Amino acid sequence: MNVIPSRLTDHSQGYRHISTRFEPQYGAFWMILDPKPLPCVSLEFIDEMRRFHETMARTFEAHAAGKQPIRFFIAASKNPKAFHLGGDLSLFVRCAAEKDEETLRKYARGCIDVIYPYMIGFDLPVTTISLVQADALGGGFEIALSGNIIVAERSTKMGFPEVLFNLFPGMGAYNLLSRRIGIQRTEQMLLNGKIYRAEELHAEGVVDILAEDGRGENAVYEYIVRNENRGNAREAIHRVRRRLFPLGYDELIDVADIWVETVLRLGPREIRLMERLARSQERLSRRDPISLVPPVGERA
Repeated sequence: MNVIPSRLTDHSQGYRHISTRFEPQYGAFWMILDPKPLPCVSLEFIDEMRRFHETMARTFEAHAAGKQPIRFFIAASKNPKAFHLGGDLSLFVRCAAEKDEETLRKYARGCIDVIYPYMIGFDLPVTTISLVQADALGGGFEIALSGNIIVAERSTKMGFPEVLFNLFPGMGAYNLLSRRIGIQRTEQMLLNGKIYRAEELHAEGVVDILAEDGRGENAVYEYIVRNENRGNAREAIHRVRRRLFPLGYDELIDVADIWVETVLRLGPREIRLMERLARSQERLSRRDPISLVPPVGERA
């Protein structure tokens, strides 16, 4: 990976599933996802992210007071094989089989709590950037979509395989994707189960910047430098976007509740398919080759 050297300040003490750094010369704060043991959202990961967001307001304030304001917040991943694979499928399997509505609702609302600040740019004049250097599936794709700017390396793949087990991505996918490509195309993507190449998503306007493999971080820095003197205009454009296409917390919670109801209606066949994908997640954690369930339904 071709990384531009920089002077870093480590903010990672006390975190197990993420690491962070601040680059004052760029005004760039990096959050590096590294969930363990699997690259997915566990309840433990949610608890840690809640704690992380509680510290972010103080971090932003401290940097502003020191005249080294955070202007860019970048979400990336340490895992070379997956940006993020989204939901904890093993947990979903158990909850679906046992009709454990309480745990599912706790999980779904926890996901919204930890992704919503990133969706709205922490309600500050900050540009959020998702750097995707490996595959982003399901909830991992939702995380990527939450940034103002998506930078993706050419060989990465993204998509929503949830329809394979008769489910849908319920933590912001519809809300976020429809703002980029419209309702009709969004529903096609949520229902066809296809995994897309980054260059396809770039052509459709989902990915903002397409980088060559190994050049994703460089593309982020190039974007930052290119926009260095446009901070006032950039902030205004993002404010206009949030005003014209608002993302309401209650709206996201309502969709997450529909997702919970949908999980509880899954039958034995769907649960078995989910178990198969859960095993794929586990193989990834051991660095074994992944065998994703083949896409079904409409081809784009």
